[in-house]
Amino acid sequence: MRAYNFSAGPASLPEEVLLELRDELPTYPGLGAALFEVSHRSKPYAAVHDSAVDALRRLLGLEEDWHVLFLTGGASMQFYQVPLNLLGSGQTAAYVNTGVWATKAIAEAQKVASVRGAELRVAASSESTGFDRIPDPALWDMPRGAAYLHFTSNNTIYGTELLDDVHAGSIPVVCDASSDFLSRPLDTTCYSMLYAGAQKNLGPAGVALVLLRDDLLRNRPASLQTGLPAMLDYASHTGALYNTPPALSVYLTEKVLRWIERQGGLAEMDRRAAARAGLLYERIDRTDFYRGTAAPAWRSRMNVTFRLPSEELEAAFLKESERRGMIGLKGYRTVGGIRASLYNAMPQEGVEALVALMDDFEARMG
Repeated sequence: MRAYNFSAGPASLPEEVLLELRDELPTYPGLGAALFEVSHRSKPYAAVHDSAVDALRRLLGLEEDWHVLFLTGGASMQFYQVPLNLLGSGQTAAYVNTGVWATKAIAEAQKVASVRGAELRVAASSESTGFDRIPDPALWDMPRGAAYLHFTSNNTIYGTELLDDVHAGSIPVVCDASSDFLSRPLDTTCYSMLYAGAQKNLGPAGVALVLLRDDLLRNRPASLQTGLPAMLDYASHTGALYNTPPALSVYLTEKVLRWIERQGGLAEMDRRAAARAGLLYERIDRTDFYRGTAAPAWRSRMNVTFRLPSEELEAAFLKESERRGMIGLKGYRTVGGIRASLYNAMPQEGVEALVALMDDFEARMG
C-alpha cells in the first residue's frame, strides 16, 4: 500500500499516472523502446511534447502569443535567467521578498544588476515578521517604468500564499508559481511570465516550465536581444527544440496534465485544494495543542505549517505518523515543526487520516 506522501517536493504524483507509466516504461506503444530512449526529434516524442503544450494551453486558456517552454535547471535557474533576459543597463527590477526562495531570487538578480549597472528594488518584504505573511499587494512600492515585477505566489517553507492575481498596470509581472501552479485558475492577462519547477503539482523533478508572452521578448532592450549565452536566452527555445529536453520528465508531466483535465481541470483542482486545506486548518484551530505558524489571512493551501507544544512532542508525532503510513511531514530544516504539503495528487483521504492522527495524538499527549 502506498503511503500518504506529504512531502514538499519532490512530491507525490497521481497513482493513476504512475500505473500508466509502469505499463509503458519499458516499451512505449508502437515504438518498441522506451520513449526517452529515442530521438527527441522523433515523431513519437514530438507528439508527447506537443500534447503537453496543448494541454497547458487548454488548462490556462493561453493564447498563441504565449510561449510554452520546458527547460532544465529548475526554478533556481530561473532566479538568474529572468534578470539575465529581462533586466538591461540602467533599468530597475522590483522584487517582493516573502521567504527563502524569494530571497534567493533577489540575490541572483542582484548579481546581474551589479554587472549591468541596473537597480534592484525590494518593493515589499515580510522578513520583519518572520515571513509569516504576504505583504499587502496594495502597499507594494513598485518603481514607475520598472523592467518587471517579480513575486513568489506560494512559500513552501513558511506556509503562505497569495491567492489573488497581481495587477501591476504597465509593469510586466513575473511569477514564480512553483508550488501552487495549476492548483487554481489564473487570469493570465495579469502576467507576462510564469515559471514553475515541476516537482510539486506538475510532474517529477528534472524540468522547469516557463510560460512567457511574446511581447516580453520583443520589447527587451536591444542589448538583451543579442549576445546572451544561447542556452540561457529564452529566444533560443521559442522555435524548434534547441537541445535535447529532459524527455522523461516531460513525458510524465504530459500524463499529469491530462490527468488534471480528466479530473475536471483547474476549477476542480481549486475545489479540492480548498477542501483539503480547510479540513486541516479547522483541526489546527480547534484547540491550542496545535498552532498554525502563518498569519491566517495568508495561509497556504499547498503547504500547511504548524507546531506542537514542544519539539519532543513534534518528534513523537512524526514517528507516529510514519507508523500510520504518512511520510514527509517534517518541517523545513531551518524552521522545524510540522509541514503537510497538499498538492494536487494528495487525496482527501490522506488529510482525513492526518486529522484522525491529530485527534488521537492530542487525546493521549495533550
